[in-house]
Amino acid sequence: MANFYREPDRRQRFLLPVDMADWVPDTDLVHLLLDAVGLMDLSAFETHYRKRGSGAPPFAPRMMVSLLVYAYANGQRSSRKIERLCVRDAGFRTIVCAEVPDHSVIARFRKRHRGDLETLFVEVLKLCHAAGLVRLGVVALDGTKVKANASLAANQTSKSLEAEVAAMLSEAEAIDAAEDGMFGEGRGDDVPVGLRSRQIGCPSSLCHERLLREADHQRVEQQEKINARIAEEKANGKAKRGRKPKTAEAVVKEEAKANVSDPDSRIMKSRKGYLQGYNAQAVVTADQIILATDVTNQANDVRQLAPMIARTLTMMEAVTGDEAVLGVGLFDAGYWSDENAATETAECEYLIATTKDWKQRKAMRDAPPPRGRIPRDMSARDQMERKLLTQRGRKLYRLRGQTVEPVFGQMKETQGADGFMMRGEQETQGEWNLHCAAHNIKKLHSESVRRGRKGGKWLLN
Repeated sequence: MANFYREPDRRQRFLLPVDMADWVPDTDLVHLLLDAVGLMDLSAFETHYRKRGSGAPPFAPRMMVSLLVYAYANGQRSSRKIERLCVRDAGFRTIVCAEVPDHSVIARFRKRHRGDLETLFVEVLKLCHAAGLVRLGVVALDGTKVKANASLAANQTSKSLEAEVAAMLSEAEAIDAAEDGMFGEGRGDDVPVGLRSRQIGCPSSLCHERLLREADHQRVEQQEKINARIAEEKANGKAKRGRKPKTAEAVVKEEAKANVSDPDSRIMKSRKGYLQGYNAQAVVTADQIILATDVTNQANDVRQLAPMIARTLTMMEAVTGDEAVLGVGLFDAGYWSDENAATETAECEYLIATTKDWKQRKAMRDAPPPRGRIPRDMSARDQMERKLLTQRGRKLYRLRGQTVEPVFGQMKETQGADGFMMRGEQETQGEWNLHCAAHNIKKLHSESVRRGRKGGKWLLN
């Protein structure tokens, strides 16, 4: 047999370069990421730690931030997998060197700094703006359903939750009575830890309380509708036509459900069916840079338009240090309402679809562009439909399919952003900010590589 193969020499003294920066190619994301994190103001992360105290010093927040962003950018979200990659993967090892954090340290850092991850998102956005990637004029807002770290099977009805809570309280009272008979007035042993943890802050109790709060909120809203109807009838001097609203009662509906694994999550309908999850929002530029984020447990998007536009303006003012003008905002039919259309301003013109996307596209194909002056008696909905059918409206609205929708597709496919690892609305908000920061840093890296290949300077160098 011919001896022409190249065999590896596994007993070689140095299998990798001495300088860890040479372990991975120059075009790898890790180099730009370390430079970017070095330029960020991460004082919000550092204030959680004391410089003096007993025990081993904590891992550097900049290293942990770099590690999380790099992991999420590469679709790795499990803290145990991240720990293993810190030992086996050259890119991860370049970040941590010999300081490999335990998976519990990674998970605690992510949870502890869930609120600070918005600061990280802003810092990344500042770098994108400094590189000239944040160009306003046309922005698009959309929401996507993201699976919670909970199962649909973990949902329970109000009746079953109430029965479970009652059984827990009954069991606790029985133990108290037995201890009173055994110890009298003296102090006996505490309630068993397992039972005590179920009594105080147990998932079933929290879910039942949440359903009661929602029922009371619905009662207040219903009473406001009744009061508004009465005031209108008094002002007009005659009874209003139509069915009268039902009496306001704080009664939990029998079909109402809550999830004991993640009480903040909700049952939502997606294109692939029903899931237990959240509604993640993002405002994106025409260059696919994310400007603002949010996570809500409201399945409908209609209430998210005004808050997201306000959040975007706040973000841009924080990034640029000046007042921002968005230009044109593109929204699908989930955001349509007369109230939302009325919030349009001179700084941000709205193009909101009034029907589902396939119907909107069909209307644009079949109907000719309208001509002439806008009739004065047109409703807000008719005016918006007419604006969308103009040549300018058609051209602008087509950009929505090239901006926000591909961003969600990229994040879910390459970053694993189709499901959250943490539980709770605040925790998922932080994780969504981490996903969006990772997406923006990848866009910054792609632009840096493109400029470098064309002979220009690499960004952040």
